[in-house]
Amino acid sequence: MSAIPYPQRKNMATSIKNKIKSIRELKNYTQEYMAEQLGVTQAGYSKIEKGKTILSYVKLVEIARILEVSVEDIISFDSERYFSSFNKVIGNNNGSILINTENTSTLKLLYEDKIMLLEKLLSKTEAELERYKDKFGEL
Repeated sequence: MSAIPYPQRKNMATSIKNKIKSIRELKNYTQEYMAEQLGVTQAGYSKIEKGKTILSYVKLVEIARILEVSVEDIISFDSERYFSSFNKVIGNNNGSILINTENTSTLKLLYEDKIMLLEKLLSKTEAELERYKDKFGEL
């Protein structure tokens, strides 16, 4: 029998699934990508995030590896604290706005990742457009 009472275990599981989802979304990973990396279907991965399947420690370690964080990072992730640290805006009398600079390196990395993904998407879209032009001519 588990040392943690059932209601607490349920809350812990709910918390972890929400944390996994938040970290995945911050990394701009899709459920499809996560499912592919885990060797499960997208529906199967969705059940993990919805808490409809039991998440073993081994699976949690695997998810942490894909998300490039530690299990401890997932467990201790606090989305409210994380997002509020980026939302501290300081105004001054001339109307300028300064964003909290405590986490600028993290924010920079997130934007760089997003830019890289958008550049890849643009490149693929341009290649697809060229294929259509070759196949159907100019529009």
